[in-house]
This record gives sequence, C-alpha cells and structure tokens, in this order.
Amino acid sequence: MSGKFEMYKDKAGEFRFRLKAGNGQIILASEGYKDKSGCKNGIESVKKNAVDEGRFKKIDTKSGKYAFSLLAANHQVIGASQQYESVASRDNGIQSVMTNASEAAVVEVEA
Repeated sequence: MSGKFEMYKDKAGEFRFRLKAGNGQIILASEGYKDKSGCKNGIESVKKNAVDEGRFKKIDTKSGKYAFSLLAANHQVIGASQQYESVASRDNGIQSVMTNASEAAVVEVEA
C-alpha cells in the first residue's frame, strides 16, 4: 500500500495536510492554510521537493530528540516531521517521505 496525503480542516478553520506512509503512520505534517487552494499548493510543493534530499533540514532538538523539515526552493518550511528517538529513525522518516510523496493520492478527511 502506498502513502497518501490527507487534507482536512482543523478546529481553527484552517486547512492542513498530513502525509501518511503505507502503514498509516504520519510522516509529514503541514502548517495551517487559510484556504483549500493554498493547502493543495502545499501538497504539490511537497511532491515536487521531496525527491531532493537536499531540501530536508535535519533538526536535533534540545530535548535530545530528532526531527526534520521539508523546505521549498525559497527555504520556506512546507512540512515538518514528528520527533524521533534516534538519528536512524529520523533518517528513515526522510526516506519514507522521499519514497511516498511523489505518487501519494490526495484525500479529504474529517479532522
């Protein structure tokens, strides 16, 4: 089973997306968008940028956890990961986004 983007409206009325791997785990989440078209553009940006490993910013948190962000060409964050316990888990998350994003279907769901 391949990954998918879930697009939804949050409690504040903003549109967001999350990329789920084939196993259902959330591997990337967006910030809020004022309208659905902005959210769709964000998904397209993820699909385009996720194939370039250089677009991923690896983050070491102060709490000893690891995370990553996916950046657009203009260095704007278009998606962020959860926090991982290890560098290897974070790097696996990046590989999962690279593998799943470009072919992932987009579905609308309830928050």
